[in-house]
Amino acid sequence: MTNVTLYTRQNCHLCEAAKDAIRQSGVAVDLHEVDIDHDLELLRRYNDHVPVVFIDGAEAFRHRVDASDFAALVRCIEKGWRVVDGHQLEKEYKFPDFAQALAFTNRIGAIAEEMQHHPDFELGWGRVKLTTWTHDANGLTGKDYALVEKIEQA
Repeated sequence: MTNVTLYTRQNCHLCEAAKDAIRQSGVAVDLHEVDIDHDLELLRRYNDHVPVVFIDGAEAFRHRVDASDFAALVRCIEKGWRVVDGHQLEKEYKFPDFAQALAFTNRIGAIAEEMQHHPDFELGWGRVKLTTWTHDANGLTGKDYALVEKIEQA
């Protein structure tokens, strides 16, 4: 079950929409709702930026949550991808040597080129770290979730 913390405020239509989207996603979640008006530190931190959704301890959404994006992001997390700064997805793969890491990089590069959506690669001996986000949106979009699915199939 996925742990979700939802920071909200009373009488916030976006917060209600976020709860509905999480429910409609079909993902089994342990949802913990926190009203920021009852905690001065949270109120200072988030003020008018609710709802804020944390999945397994990492900020994942702010202001708006789409049910299909929520489900797609949870699938990415289940496959070992990390949400970084609520902005991008990141995963490191391990290999027994440099040649296999390079071959993987080339396979993923071909997929990215086909999709016209290019992750950042960090290649080293026996490892490849991938980072993806949609530069135009300055955050995560369906393009990123689709790329992750293709990478995981490769």
